[in-house]
Amino acid sequence: MSDTTVNTARATPRIVVMISGRGRNLEAIHQAIERGELNAEIALVVSNKTRAPGLGYARLAGLPTVAITPHAFADRESYDAALARRIGAEAPDWIVLAGFMRVLSDAFIAPFAGRIVNIHPSLLPQYKGLHTHARALAAGDSHHGASVHLVIPALDEGPVVRQGRIRINADDTEQSLADRVLDRIERPLYAAALADLFTGRVTPADDGGLYRDGARQDTPPIMDYD
Repeated sequence: MSDTTVNTARATPRIVVMISGRGRNLEAIHQAIERGELNAEIALVVSNKTRAPGLGYARLAGLPTVAITPHAFADRESYDAALARRIGAEAPDWIVLAGFMRVLSDAFIAPFAGRIVNIHPSLLPQYKGLHTHARALAAGDSHHGASVHLVIPALDEGPVVRQGRIRINADDTEQSLADRVLDRIERPLYAAALADLFTGRVTPADDGGLYRDGARQDTPPIMDYD
């Protein structure tokens, strides 16, 4: 078996979680596993920052960690290729991006195609990229939320597994909205979407879409978290 081959016979999927900051979604995923709500094993927690606070949580939880910083590499592609080799050595079934604040190149995505999952703080296809909360407020939107999607080379373009939304309050600021999206939506939503994928309830289609329970998923399920 090559470094990046999935062992589809594994009863408990092996996952690598990638972080850059506090690791709040890592914490939520780990706790969902500990509560028996998500069947998975965190094989490794990876960060692009040696001082990412989330690494401290992972170490206290007894999870293996590694920090691979881009400074020692000539360019983005060589960094991503090294990152892919290190993660591939763990033979993961899934790669889970949990606040990993780098855009991944084809050099990383190709070996794990169809097995990289991300959570994005907007109701995709709205507000791809950064500053999603400020953009939702500036647009006068009534609702805002988060989306869990598979990663493809195009930024925030992969098929969406699940979404969650909340109402935007009249007194919301960018920070208050960001905090509510993270606490109220992202933490429960990510574990639920990962369970969909890990159990095979949701599977990729050949044309880049998704199937849910054997039927084409034309629109992702959306939960209200008000």
